[in-house]
Amino acid sequence: MTSWRQQGSIWQLRPSRPRGLIEFIGGSYLAATPQVSYRRLLETLVASGFAINAWAFVPGFDHQNQAQQAWKDLRRARRRLEERVGPLPSPARLGHSLGCKLHLLAPDGGRGCGSFIALSFNNFEADRSIPLLGEIAPRLGMETEFSPSPKETLRLIQSRYLQQRNLVVRFGEDELDQSDDLIRTLRRRQEDESEFRHLPGDHLTPASAGLRRNLLGAWAESSQRQRQIERLQDLIVSWTKTNPPTPAPHDSASMQQS
Repeated sequence: MTSWRQQGSIWQLRPSRPRGLIEFIGGSYLAATPQVSYRRLLETLVASGFAINAWAFVPGFDHQNQAQQAWKDLRRARRRLEERVGPLPSPARLGHSLGCKLHLLAPDGGRGCGSFIALSFNNFEADRSIPLLGEIAPRLGMETEFSPSPKETLRLIQSRYLQQRNLVVRFGEDELDQSDDLIRTLRRRQEDESEFRHLPGDHLTPASAGLRRNLLGAWAESSQRQRQIERLQDLIVSWTKTNPPTPAPHDSASMQQS
């Protein structure tokens, strides 16, 4: 395994001969430093043979624009990786919390990936996601909401998201999770093959040990929490094996957008 390398907004980690690629977008402010915030999870996936391209960003209100930028940056990073290691199958996309939404809003509608794994999908309104916004915005005469709004996001997923193979994961003690809304929306589409899994844990289960310890205290590294992380890692690896990526498509329309 090589060390983490930064290429603009992308943090990359890969084995010497990757068998596949995972494109990762993290949740909210955890995503500013994915190589730290999600280190344990991502490094375990690299040890299983996958290269990781993780998009680093600070969330804003225009989620559609950020989804487009993430897609462009990840596509560019994939091309550079293939110049070094040779052609790779279509990547698996992996998202946590807000990162799920950004993957689902990608301009290619999911056509450029072999499958998608959504951990703790989150689609709250802005005033619930950002502390004090609901109190401050009216005083300043502001009407602030994410674009697209939560309702519009679900409508776009049902009408424009084309990837059929999706794994939606909900953690049992996650009060921020809205995976029920996502799986219902996905299953309204024709020929949908999405699966829904429940795992023990909470919203920070995918995050790295050091980060959880700083936020939650010493109990964050209990044997129970360690088992939760290992179970998540096993699920992701087994899903990618049973849903192998297809050869990467040559999408001229997508090429022109990047």
